[in-house]
Amino acid sequence: MKSLFEQNGGTYTKVGDYYIPNLTVLKCKPVGKYGMMCSTYLKNHLRVFYNTLFISGKLNDYLVDIDRQANELKDNLLPKYKERYGITEQLKSENQIEWVQRMNTISHQIDEVILNELIYQSDNDL
Repeated sequence: MKSLFEQNGGTYTKVGDYYIPNLTVLKCKPVGKYGMMCSTYLKNHLRVFYNTLFISGKLNDYLVDIDRQANELKDNLLPKYKERYGITEQLKSENQIEWVQRMNTISHQIDEVILNELIYQSDNDL
């Protein structure tokens, strides 16, 4: 009678008197900042959804996709916010501190948009 591991295509290697399962680690794409934020949110607030993705092996792909969408949204919003708040290269050369303050402000605002539209939005997807 085959074990469940063997029924699912698993194999063993005999080492001395023992049979060791031949396990491999799946190659995973790296997850960025927003993917990690989404992972933390899912772990803390949507535990069942997180576990379902984890067990099915789709968690990494889901987080990579969220991170990709978030970065695209940030790339689209950044020029619009810079124009709205008057952030220019001239300001950067004339008053670097003011430029950094404004850039930090819009960066935080864009992060808030991403959190609300992509990461916390996963509540509504269920």
